[in-house]
Amino acid sequence: MNPLVLSLLILSLGLGTTLTFASSHWLLAWMGLEINTLAIIPLMAQHHHPRAVEATTKYFLTQATAAALILFASMTNAWITGQWGIQQMDQTIPTTMLTIALMLKLGLAPAHFWLPEVLQGLDLTTGLIMSTWQKLAPLALLVQIPNLNSNLLIFIGLISTMVGGWGGLNQTQLRKVMAYSSIAHLGWMILIVSFNSKLTLLALSMYILMTTSMFLTLKINNSLDMNTLATSWAKTPILTALTPLILLSLGGLPPLSGFMPKWLILQELTKQELPLTATIAALSALLSLYFYLRLSYAMALTTSPNTTINTAPWRLKTNQNSIPLSTSIALTAMLLPMTPTILAI
Repeated sequence: MNPLVLSLLILSLGLGTTLTFASSHWLLAWMGLEINTLAIIPLMAQHHHPRAVEATTKYFLTQATAAALILFASMTNAWITGQWGIQQMDQTIPTTMLTIALMLKLGLAPAHFWLPEVLQGLDLTTGLIMSTWQKLAPLALLVQIPNLNSNLLIFIGLISTMVGGWGGLNQTQLRKVMAYSSIAHLGWMILIVSFNSKLTLLALSMYILMTTSMFLTLKINNSLDMNTLATSWAKTPILTALTPLILLSLGGLPPLSGFMPKWLILQELTKQELPLTATIAALSALLSLYFYLRLSYAMALTTSPNTTINTAPWRLKTNQNSIPLSTSIALTAMLLPMTPTILAI
């Protein structure tokens, strides 16, 4: 792709998300979401592969449906109340429609079917943008809406954590595994958004950090399925030894950083007198942990039978991903002691 066109598309991605962040009017927020969607579509289809075109078409149709529903919900609220402000979204029917539309945009269960198929058709760099940056604007809108239906959000959150766990169990394609991981993590964020929005932002930050580490690792190893993970020890042994830390952090095991948001969310749910919800969420995290352990086993505890000393480059080549990867791995593994400081902010 032409560097000028690529720069324009990336700037448009940033503009769309920033416009949604900064807007207090539903029409401006909708415009930001549309700019965001239209900017990433050429990035998704840039390889001109039939699979990429199929993924782009699915993504466009899904996002267009969600955007139309957002516009309809905001117009309905304006018709009832005479207000277009995001903070004035206090009617039950428009708020419910808007929650469903944002659920479709984010890929939350039970409207999650498009996300694994779309992510599977993308390259790892665009998949990273899809899994991280594209979640920011819809979640920002969800956090700003007052009077959210907490029962609906708890239902969506629990279904998402369970679907994210069950769906990833039988996958061998790594991009689909990361898609189901995204669904499960977003479920945890949605569980708590109506009670403590700061915890949602903390969980989102940790998710972006861990997902970035994982995608950069897969990109350096050029791994797209579990079969290629078994040969990664010969290609990048140091990185392969550290990757289980990323995977276990994604699973939420202590003493790694991924344990922090899960711990605080379970604590907050218990404070809100929802022990059953907290128990179901904690048990559903075990499903996700299983497929993270599968990936760890395939990557770090198996040795490819045809590796020799001559074909094993034992030193990680310095490239443009090395510094962000090393930084993100360190933060993914060692942020848990910062929990009291983060809570004090």
